[in-house]
Amino acid sequence: MGTRAGPSSSCRWLLPADLGQGRREVNCEERTSSMMDSKDLVLNKSTADQVGHRIVKVSSGKHYFCGYCAAITNVAVTFPVQKVLFRQQLYGVRTRDAVRQLQKDGLRNLYRGILPPLMQKSTTLAIMFGLYEDLSSVLLRHMSAPEILTRSLAAVLAGTTEAVLTPFERVQTLLQDYKHHDKFTNTYQAFRVLRDHGAREYYRGLVPILLRNGPSNALFFGLRGPIKQCLPEATTYSTHLINDFICGGLLGAMLGFLFFPLNVVKARMQSQIGGEFQSFPKVFMKIWLERDRKVTHLFRGAHLNYHRSLISWGIINATYEFLLRLL
Repeated sequence: MGTRAGPSSSCRWLLPADLGQGRREVNCEERTSSMMDSKDLVLNKSTADQVGHRIVKVSSGKHYFCGYCAAITNVAVTFPVQKVLFRQQLYGVRTRDAVRQLQKDGLRNLYRGILPPLMQKSTTLAIMFGLYEDLSSVLLRHMSAPEILTRSLAAVLAGTTEAVLTPFERVQTLLQDYKHHDKFTNTYQAFRVLRDHGAREYYRGLVPILLRNGPSNALFFGLRGPIKQCLPEATTYSTHLINDFICGGLLGAMLGFLFFPLNVVKARMQSQIGGEFQSFPKVFMKIWLERDRKVTHLFRGAHLNYHRSLISWGIINATYEFLLRLL
């Protein structure tokens, strides 16, 4: 142990190891302070790591949850409009005729087939928003490419992952087609009918879904920020809600119109049960010839889809951002 140099409140000590090399005095307060600082650094680093890990985990879960709730709200509000649009896509009829078909089906069948889109949309949007955020975080840490390219890749990968849920879109198509009303009455029966034709039957129409999901996701997430920046600055919850609705609505309407022909081909491919698996180009050319080789006929129903997407994606984006701010 050391020997005291003098009765002082500063508590100065002589170290034995230093006696042969000349006396070196050390202030014990400085030593104590240094030790405490080291401990604080270790504790703070450990705490920061734990908090950081928790924030990433909570943040990821929050994005999935907000996307899920936004989808449920959207489907419940817009399903009847979607049903009218589907009839136009499948049969090329006018809006008035599609509405008459639904009136003939009766109020009891108005929400027939809502379970598949409810399950599919809620899961799809949870994946779309949550997985996009997760993949963006991972790719930004491990890639040196420009951020816009990294985030676009994350959006495409998230959209491709959504295609796993194609069976739900498949069953939704069958339940909304009145030609199949006598074959099954609910989602479970539709899945059973498809099962008899093999697992591949569930994924009929996968190609147009893949062509649609990836690019549309990249455009949605890439343009959402710039569009919102062009809107008047929001200072309250209500103005934020309005801006988010406008931003999501405009993007949804634009992308819905742009990718409308893909959905037309998808609806035709998925309305078939069993038989030959026709390629995307073959089905597209068949529809093109049926509609007199006119682009306007190919986009029949696009105006209704534009308005539906405007409302639908406005609701989705506004609900998602609102819940994100609350949680």
